[in-house]
Amino acid sequence: MAILVFFLAHWYLSLFTQSFFQHRYAAHKMFTMSRLWELIFFSLTYLWQGSSFMSPRGYALLHRMHHAYSDTARDPHSPHYSSNAFTMMWKTRGIYQDVLYGRSTEAARFEGDYPEWPALETFGNQWYSRVGWGLFYVLFYVQFATVWWQFLLLPIHFSMGAVHGAIVNWSGHKYGYQNFDNHDKSRNSLFFDFLTGGELFQNNHHKLPLRVNFGVKWWELDPTYPVIWTLDKVGVIRIRRTKNAVPGVAA
Repeated sequence: MAILVFFLAHWYLSLFTQSFFQHRYAAHKMFTMSRLWELIFFSLTYLWQGSSFMSPRGYALLHRMHHAYSDTARDPHSPHYSSNAFTMMWKTRGIYQDVLYGRSTEAARFEGDYPEWPALETFGNQWYSRVGWGLFYVLFYVQFATVWWQFLLLPIHFSMGAVHGAIVNWSGHKYGYQNFDNHDKSRNSLFFDFLTGGELFQNNHHKLPLRVNFGVKWWELDPTYPVIWTLDKVGVIRIRRTKNAVPGVAA
């Protein structure tokens, strides 16, 4: 039971910080928050993502490139230019490293308007941080695993963010239905996205990139949206009511 709880907690907490903080806040600025809350969510992103932590700046730039070049050869992670999900994410890893360390000329167009904490971002992207988190996961399993096959879950812990990214970008641009013609291959894969917290409404999101609720039809349920709505009501964040555009993309 401890392993199941730990796995589900890591899956959904890592997923939440990716969808809420890195995607909807850092990449799109769908809402605003104070610097104090920004630092709190920055810290939670590092703690909950652990060994697969991504810099919010790096994530934002990569994601803005994805919107601008969706399902073309310049898309950082289109399944239509890779033979499988692994090679797609390996390609994404290389582009992320180039973006993060200033080696990408492509990313310059998308700079600006994202949260930064250089010390934490630098530390979280070091090999010793990733290895340290990996050792923590292994030790937890050594202590609490009850059958051998539970150890097969460890590789998912090690690369949790990449697993989420693979599911969202592979499935969300290949399988499902379309509400809109976006001139790309984006799809809505689930009507209740319990698996990736609303991220599999890719077709809706590519049409309406500043819409904080990724569900559009009444029967499309985005589980992250009620959390965002609640945080807005209690004053932690403020949802922006702006025209539908992608921040950081030059005309």
